Amino acid sequence: MDKNPNAMTGGEGRLPAIAPLANGYVPFQMENPPQYEPRKALVRGTLFPGLDLPFMGMVNKNERPVTPLSELQAMGFAIQELALYLDTHRDDQEAFALYRQFQMLYDKAKDIYEKEYGPLTHKSAVGDCYRWLCDPWPWEYPKNREV
Repeated sequence: MDKNPNAMTGGEGRLPAIAPLANGYVPFQMENPPQYEPRKALVRGTLFPGLDLPFMGMVNKNERPVTPLSELQAMGFAIQELALYLDTHRDDQEAFALYRQFQMLYDKAKDIYEKEYGPLTHKSAVGDCYRWLCDPWPWEYPKNREV
């Protein structure tokens, strides 16, 4: 009679003693690495070409439509990528200056977007009444495209 594999481990999700372990690896970045422009970084999944390791050699070459929302998404992605880089390279003044520049550009673009299309988050919902749930939602692309 076959035993239940969970019964051997007590049903707690533990690996058997002979199970091999996998080791993840991310290359360590040097100072001032080259960077993709934010729109390409969003599609590739990283701001840094040195960390662009396509799964099974498949490269995402799709382009996002250029809309005010996609520009904000790309800028927000670049800011997050730079923040992660600065976690391990806090003395890289060029990266920090770029980080601050992207933050200022994002804030200006977000203000312009929200004046035109409405709030992106509930924290931005201001005015005479709560309008966070008013249509169109930010991800409803056809309704948010510039004509």
